[in-house]
Amino acid sequence: MSTLMELIAALEVELTAYPSQPLLAVVAGPTAVGKTALCVQLAQHFRTEIVSADSRQFFREMSIGTAKPTPQEMQGVPHHFIDSHSITQEYNAGRYEVDCLALLDELFKQHRLIILTGGSGLYLQAVTDGLDELPAVDPAIRVQLQLELATLGLEPLVAELARLDPVAHSRIDRQNPQRVLRAVEICRATGQPFSSFHTGRLATQRPFRISKVALTREREELYHRIDQRVDQMLEAGLLEEVNSLLPYRHHNALQTVGYQEIFDFLDGLHDWPEAVRLLKRNTRRYAKRQLTWLRRDPDYQWVEAK
Repeated sequence: MSTLMELIAALEVELTAYPSQPLLAVVAGPTAVGKTALCVQLAQHFRTEIVSADSRQFFREMSIGTAKPTPQEMQGVPHHFIDSHSITQEYNAGRYEVDCLALLDELFKQHRLIILTGGSGLYLQAVTDGLDELPAVDPAIRVQLQLELATLGLEPLVAELARLDPVAHSRIDRQNPQRVLRAVEICRATGQPFSSFHTGRLATQRPFRISKVALTREREELYHRIDQRVDQMLEAGLLEEVNSLLPYRHHNALQTVGYQEIFDFLDGLHDWPEAVRLLKRNTRRYAKRQLTWLRRDPDYQWVEAK
């Protein structure tokens, strides 16, 4: 049986078992695993809409490097939180939680089932489980950290986090500049460990049921798909897109795989073949980190993509 038919059957059982409750179908998985195509097919079957939880596809100026679905790939299915913001706007998981829950409240007035999908585990978690409230931080601290990141690189900030908060240092993705900067800025602003603000509280009871599925593939197949996707991005004009974003390179959304490697090439740190090699390698590593994040949540049912 195909992955699509298996998921349709499972979701129809959920809808039948709880006829009075709306259902949020969460479809997660690493980059290039095949989430978009599967979600469009599910949405067409259930005549519903898709909500994106991809933290970079929000931004209108970033399309090629984020593998944003094209209108042809969307096949007429409404997609929310794609091209919803400008890269000049500050946007984070806490704000997304509020905005997404408000949107879901409206969408569930029209549909019994809504699909939430993406590879950004923190943003999926924000909607399904909620996030701990963190103290406000003086924007000057973030500006200083971004300057340090641009001039000194990530390693000194990772080392500072290890000194200030060994617990957070052991838990977060230390290759993700946004996560490291957020942890360090809280430590600097409050004088307390970032991890001390994580209470482990559960979200307020959501007014909908949640069904979580995570897609996976054999490692070699997934890595091959990633390499193919990178080649397609380059052919589609990734270099030109990154060039156009040079004035905004200090923004959080661009401190990520797919953009940093090209910025380094433009800075003369690598030649083009090396930049492409690093882009593919780092994307594979990013996929591995996505899988690690999702496996921490026992509520996900793992499905082999076909």
